Amino acid sequence: MSSYQKELEKYRDIDEDEILRGLSPEELEQLDCELQEMDPENMLLPAGLRQRDQTKKSPTGPLDREALLQYLEQQALEVKERDDLVPFTGEKKGKPYIQPKREIPAHEQITLEPELEEALAQATDAEMCDIAAILGMYTLMSNKQYYDAICSGEICNTEGISSVVQPDKYKPVPDEPPNPTDIEEILARARGNDKELEEVNLNNIQDIPVSTLTELCEAMKTNTYIRSLSLVATRSGDPIANAVADMLRENRSLQSLNIESNFISSTGLMAVLKAVRENATLTELRVDNQRQWPGDAVEMEMAAVLEQCPSIVRFSHHFTQQGPRARAAQAVTRNNELRRQQKKR
Repeated sequence: MSSYQKELEKYRDIDEDEILRGLSPEELEQLDCELQEMDPENMLLPAGLRQRDQTKKSPTGPLDREALLQYLEQQALEVKERDDLVPFTGEKKGKPYIQPKREIPAHEQITLEPELEEALAQATDAEMCDIAAILGMYTLMSNKQYYDAICSGEICNTEGISSVVQPDKYKPVPDEPPNPTDIEEILARARGNDKELEEVNLNNIQDIPVSTLTELCEAMKTNTYIRSLSLVATRSGDPIANAVADMLRENRSLQSLNIESNFISSTGLMAVLKAVRENATLTELRVDNQRQWPGDAVEMEMAAVLEQCPSIVRFSHHFTQQGPRARAAQAVTRNNELRRQQKKR
């Protein structure tokens, strides 16, 4: 048995109740305060639980904010201001600093011809700005003023020399006009296999019903004239991707497919890639910038599709893994080389 355990053995048979009965009321109150002692350094506890309540005064009532502010203001007014150790008299001591005038030495003085002196005296701020730019004093003006004066043969600076460099004002670029394509007309022409309809551009039309896009893909299964289909930023999801995949398995005229900037998941992209394997006419495929990252498995499938489909010569996707990126770049280069050799023949 250790010495510490032997020390504790003598307290085993102590009667705690008898000790408590022998304490006075003051000692009991002090013991109660010690038992309520909490951890004031524990930042995880609320401020009211870090130490015991030491307030013995009964509450005076609810908080009256206006009365409290009036009381504090009255206390501040009643407190006497402390006198300054050295009273302020307003007396000014010392002599004010006067910058001495510097006389220019004779060898530094520049004498111009009377015609030049008169021209400089009558020059405007814009003309002085152009002269400073020609002399290389580019620190006195903004970059725009400097290059305008150097590159232009006329006086083009109207602001004059200013030590405050202001930002250049650029003309606002207007937003792109909305897509004027009539989806119902396009759908009717696709169903009728219109030979003049070779490109379908539905970019940035975000209120196209899913059923309408599905019907368009269904009509393109038998269409023989549409060469390009673009569904960029149409809020298309996996149902549209599955419809596009079904269309690719049967269509034999489509050459370009663009479904970038949509909400297609990895499942929808995988369906489109599997359908591309069965299509021999598609030469361009763009699937970049989807709402969520497709994953490593989809990127590996993209590289495999490009390796197994020599007809695809343009592909758009931002790979995150080095392996699929290198395989895809090599496959696209090989496909372009095969296409070039076929054209030579």
